[in-house]
Amino acid sequence: MLTEAQKAEYDRVGAIVVPDVLSAAEIAELRAVTDGFVERARQVTAHDAIYDLEDSHTPQQPRVRRIKAPHLHHEAYGRLVRHPGIVACLQSLWGPDIRFDTAKLNLKSAGFGAAVEWHQDWAFYPHTNDDLAAVGVTMDDMELENGPLLIIPGSHKDPVVHDHHGEDGCFCGAMDPSKKEVDYGAAVPLTGKAGSITIHHVRAVHGSAPNTSNRDRRLLLFQFRAADAWPLLGFPEGIEAYDRLMVAGTPGLSPRLAPVPVRLPLPPAGKQGSIYENQKGLKNRFFAAAAE
Repeated sequence: MLTEAQKAEYDRVGAIVVPDVLSAAEIAELRAVTDGFVERARQVTAHDAIYDLEDSHTPQQPRVRRIKAPHLHHEAYGRLVRHPGIVACLQSLWGPDIRFDTAKLNLKSAGFGAAVEWHQDWAFYPHTNDDLAAVGVTMDDMELENGPLLIIPGSHKDPVVHDHHGEDGCFCGAMDPSKKEVDYGAAVPLTGKAGSITIHHVRAVHGSAPNTSNRDRRLLLFQFRAADAWPLLGFPEGIEAYDRLMVAGTPGLSPRLAPVPVRLPLPPAGKQGSIYENQKGLKNRFFAAAAE
């Protein structure tokens, strides 16, 4: 469970780091499983249902920037969807009824891990209320040098959804830094030891620089929501599948409507796929690319 101080920090900043949620044995297993996925990526030459590849990926030098929906591909990831320590933290914020959404594993390998431009997760999947968050499981120590998450404190309370559309009018999943919609100089890093988790609010403006260090930074991200937060873009798989995403508490049929700003991610991005592909539609970039 979170302390009152941690809950107050989350409310003020829009993000927190909670230490020692996963054991050393859990982290060792996640690292070994992930190493196996990267090794098997030698057989892959293009993005597919599992892999999102760095532009510099080759069979000789496998470079994976994301494993898509890892919880569906290995039980070591899947078990974390209902990890009691993670669920307890979320219940401290939202109450007993918690629903899972999806997951991804972002890999920032030493020396070339790609940046993620500034954005709000809310821009991708608005709901009837904003009790949603991404939980990051740190598989490596996250330090300033290896590209940790960066958060603009208090941005989760901004009265608008910041513009995430490119010059062509299509959604690109990133904010144009030249518009200076937030104070990027105020950003704070979410650093912590392996086994910590990060929790960031769905409306918090965040990004991350490339990894130019000699240390990996692998972050397993799980998206959760309060059970009464319903996606405005719908849930085409149907109510039974939606209720199977409950990880704690009881589902219901009464969405909670909150006066939160919404802007739909439409028209869709010209480059579909992961956020890395979406953000190629952004002309003005904040983060420099890592040296090859």
